[in-house]
Amino acid sequence: MKKIIHLAIISLLLLSGSFLFFKNNASAAELNFAVETVIPENQIDKKKSYFELKMTPGQEQTLEVVLRNDTEKEIIVEPKINSAFTNINGVVEYGESDKELDKSLLYNLKDLITVDESVTIPAQSSITVSLKVKMPPEAYKGILAGGITFKEKKSEEESTTTQEDNNLAIKNEYAYVVGIVLSESDEAVKPELALNQVVADQVNARNAIKANLQNITPTFVNQLKVTTEISKKGSKDVLYRTTKEAMQMAPNSNFDFPTMLEGEKLAAGTYVLNMDASSGENTWHFEQEFTIDADEAKELNKSDVTIHEDYTWLYILLSALGGMLLMLALYLIFKRKK
Repeated sequence: MKKIIHLAIISLLLLSGSFLFFKNNASAAELNFAVETVIPENQIDKKKSYFELKMTPGQEQTLEVVLRNDTEKEIIVEPKINSAFTNINGVVEYGESDKELDKSLLYNLKDLITVDESVTIPAQSSITVSLKVKMPPEAYKGILAGGITFKEKKSEEESTTTQEDNNLAIKNEYAYVVGIVLSESDEAVKPELALNQVVADQVNARNAIKANLQNITPTFVNQLKVTTEISKKGSKDVLYRTTKEAMQMAPNSNFDFPTMLEGEKLAAGTYVLNMDASSGENTWHFEQEFTIDADEAKELNKSDVTIHEDYTWLYILLSALGGMLLMLALYLIFKRKK
């Protein structure tokens, strides 16, 4: 059975009836092909248009996705399989990424699903792309999540636009991403989080303290709320605090949760981060010391675009010197006249 995919961007998997979106927020008009999934019999919820499949250990299955080209020219599309990950905003992504997969992930989806590296769609035609799934031989408790990205292969000239005002070349790349969720058991897995390293860093050229939060379990962590408080070691005064709600983590993934300094300078020293996290009835508390050295603070402060040097003392000194010189000049003039 074929189910046309709804062309909508969603942020929470399993909370929506459809899961296909455009990478880089493209619209249908910006893509030269359309995508529709062929929903198999072992689909858990046949109302959903992404693949959500009940599998068995060692099972082999071929999934099908239809690509339609309505243009007057031939199109080459490059499919790629990806495991799901969590981005810095606490949003699960299913497309391509250079981010290193979490060490707790037992199986990379691209090792379980094979697909042709490229396919050609003739003008005004459709083709069927086959995804060959082979589950691990051992029983797997939990969820394997990811997606398949369909991106048109274009020349540099086709994918690059130039802004006339500043002659800036911008490369535009758009893609469809279809979600893939595989499970073998209906038994729920209780989520477990861990706090890894805490470091001073930057987000968009702005100082931040990043705390790496890890989901070490093969299940989604939904409606995640995180609160952080940062103090100098030995002090109860909270220097920086942040809270963020309605986040989600992919199974066996991690992300750097940022506490922004909002334009304040980093100061060298030893600090303590306290983090409280919750998802439904599950709660976690973490406490960790971290150190910022002087050179690190200096470099980060220098590159923070929101920090501007305060030269007030210099202006005061120059004004005072100017006043003294003026008084001296007036005194000499008065003395000469006398």
